[in-house]
Amino acid sequence: MQYFHANNKLTAEQKLKLLVEFGTRTSGEIRLDKLLDIIAQQITAILDVGRCTIYLKDVEKNELWSKIAQGRGLEHTEIRVPLDGNNAVSIVARTGEVINLPNAYEDPRFSMDVDMVTDFRTHTMLAVPLKNNSGKVLGVFQVANKADGTPFEKNDEGILTLLATLAGSSIEIAKLYQDVHVAQLETIYRLAITAEYRDQQDTRAHLKNISIISYLLARALGMGTKDSELIKNASPLHDIGKVALADHILLKPGKLTPEEFEIMKSHTVYGGRILEGAHSKVLKIAHKMSLYHHEKWNGKGYPNGLKGEEIPLEARIITVADVFDALCQFRVYKQAWKTEDAYEYILSESGISFDPRIVAAFKKIYPSIRKLYAHISVNKKTPVSGAAETQAAFESTDSSAHDATFRSMIENDKE
Repeated sequence: MQYFHANNKLTAEQKLKLLVEFGTRTSGEIRLDKLLDIIAQQITAILDVGRCTIYLKDVEKNELWSKIAQGRGLEHTEIRVPLDGNNAVSIVARTGEVINLPNAYEDPRFSMDVDMVTDFRTHTMLAVPLKNNSGKVLGVFQVANKADGTPFEKNDEGILTLLATLAGSSIEIAKLYQDVHVAQLETIYRLAITAEYRDQQDTRAHLKNISIISYLLARALGMGTKDSELIKNASPLHDIGKVALADHILLKPGKLTPEEFEIMKSHTVYGGRILEGAHSKVLKIAHKMSLYHHEKWNGKGYPNGLKGEEIPLEARIITVADVFDALCQFRVYKQAWKTEDAYEYILSESGISFDPRIVAAFKKIYPSIRKLYAHISVNKKTPVSGAAETQAAFESTDSSAHDATFRSMIENDKE
């Protein structure tokens, strides 16, 4: 992209070209954080400034927040300022006016808080309102320190206002998409709780743990962040079919009879039926997980006796994550395993119950998993280490009994 810097006077043709190019780069992105990152990078280059920060309104908290800040010392740092404050950004957000500070530190409207925790010093600053099509202020675009050291001019104000106007619609659409996405995930996790809560005292730990492990496994297998996120978000629903099981079987504290075990096994089929025909990507993956998470690599699993790569990859991933955590958790039918013993069991089942490639990935990420489980109590029960005893319980009951509301998301993971 060819940038026209603000210190050069733009012709009408150049302004139009700038508008089209900026719109093209921003209109195709619906992920809010990614969109803000693109916009901040472009504004930094177009205006040739040291920093661009995009603040958005958080009406519920009466604050302005920014997760994206271009410039040394601020990358991906969240900044929050009160919406009713006396600093320049808050004033712009409330009034919709443009504020241009030629000497920031001498102006009482400038807050030095951000500079104090970074190695960046603001000399000049320009802030313009970010509005939607109806004129409602969504936030603020703020830039600081032109590369040539001169104060921001009217021409700069015009360009930044123009870019804010163009970006307003894209940002509003991305915010709406994010709200819908969050609502979808919340629905998924609450459905998962419905299934898990019936037979577990603490649903939080299990859904949290298997989601993290599934994500890490996907990344270790070479999947990108987006696909790994889908795996993580779908994993809590793998046992949704348990909602169809009777309490006298699901909650039985002892060993199941062969007849009862056959009924227990049907939760995979019920889960498949519940999620069958889903249109969203995450529910399509959850369908595969729920139907096939008890299939085994050697073909001796259920419900269909699939073997090897006949089993969907998503199901092979959740199987390893699910079994490991189930072994580490106390259940009414078994004691908790020590983490190292559960790890050794996963390795020993490579090529038998589990895909060898996924077991190799599990081995690779195990140092992170060990840290995750370092704080987990064994619920005041004495851990057992014999594979035979726990394997018997594993085969005669539902090995994927869970613990919890999904809570934790993987952060700071880079491609």
